[in-house]
Amino acid sequence: MISEELKAELLDVGLEAARRAGELLRDGRPADLAVAATKSSPIDVVTEMDIAAEKLITGILAERRPQDGLLGEEGADVAGTSGVRWVVDPLDGTVNYLYGLPAWSVSIAAEYRGETVAGVVEVPLRGETFHALLGGGAWLGARRLACRPAAPLDQALVATGFAYLQPRRAQQAKVGQRIIPLVRDIRRGGSAAVDLCDVAAGRLDGYYERGLNPWDLAAGDLIAREAGAVTGGRPGKPASGELALAATPAVFASLQPLLDEAGAWHD
Repeated sequence: MISEELKAELLDVGLEAARRAGELLRDGRPADLAVAATKSSPIDVVTEMDIAAEKLITGILAERRPQDGLLGEEGADVAGTSGVRWVVDPLDGTVNYLYGLPAWSVSIAAEYRGETVAGVVEVPLRGETFHALLGGGAWLGARRLACRPAAPLDQALVATGFAYLQPRRAQQAKVGQRIIPLVRDIRRGGSAAVDLCDVAAGRLDGYYERGLNPWDLAAGDLIAREAGAVTGGRPGKPASGELALAATPAVFASLQPLLDEAGAWHD
């Protein structure tokens, strides 16, 4: 079992790394920001700033916690010896960042023996820092978060996201066509970590997406759960790349079977 002291230390390190990376991304964004590479498709981009932010974060983690493991979106994959692994998305919402839209974030989570115990999501252009400790609640700065009160599905504001692979996007559009008439409205923010935190903060009733990676999910999933949201994937499964869903308990209970029936978990 992890000690409270170690959880607090991991949160402190995560907060420092997320803050400094957020400052770098906010203040160091060049006017002529360019695409450095592509990932899954020509429109799934990596910028020079993604790479710089991950380098900064990995340097802080190596200095403060040299025995820990690390999994990062831009290629960092280090085995550790301490039982702790950091799961890092240095810039979640890269396309938003490239276009100058504000919904992007730095997401850092710490796992202990496979379980996420601390999570930080820094949203620099909103001036917001979300964080959570396992069993310690979710917070926006000094304010404790709670997801929205129960509401029927037809009054739920639900966010989603779309993949950069064209066949998957076509299937996601079909799923959206099934879901949109059943809810208040749909939002597409562009950063999974931000959407998960907005569920925690009561700004959304739910969020779902297929195709997320561990670094997209790790911190935001913990923050949403610690705020009282329910998270998962297909019925009986945890949130994963197959399907991730976070929502208030009532909306989760209604939305999960609809997504499963609509095929939101496959292309």
